[in-house]
Amino acid sequence: MDIKEINTITDVAEQLQDLLTDCIESGASVGFLTPVDEQEVSLYWSSVAKQLETGERKIFIACESGQVIGAVQLSLCAKPNGAHRGEVEKLMVHTDARGQGVSKQLMARMESVAGELGLSLLVLDTRIGDVASSLYRAIGYTEAGHIPQFARSSNGELEGTVYFYKLL
Repeated sequence: MDIKEINTITDVAEQLQDLLTDCIESGASVGFLTPVDEQEVSLYWSSVAKQLETGERKIFIACESGQVIGAVQLSLCAKPNGAHRGEVEKLMVHTDARGQGVSKQLMARMESVAGELGLSLLVLDTRIGDVASSLYRAIGYTEAGHIPQFARSSNGELEGTVYFYKLL
């Protein structure tokens, strides 16, 4: 498996769309509802592409045999008082590749780059009870608190979120 940071999504845009669709359809808490709206997914990746160009965002992908099997994003804070922190967003692993350590490797690579960028704090949130919570705890993130009815799950029900942070 190859884990790398990419500066443009042009060559893998279709694969990233497929990855996000797979995650939405499998119930992942990634900000979208079912049924999947392919135009909404496409527009989302267009906005990510623009943020990569401006340097507001970093993206890391996991590839196996030339196929994108996972991704994670790092959103950089543009505010002067927040230049030391980043937000981890959309950790996704294709359903066919889960349970193989892809998430841990993606997070390790992203955290390494975050440190190289001079970041000292990473924050993220995930749905309460989601399997991702166990992952984040296992790799050193600290739970900071819960907010009930924070977002709709992929099926439209309101669910709470849990915030985590990690000092680098």
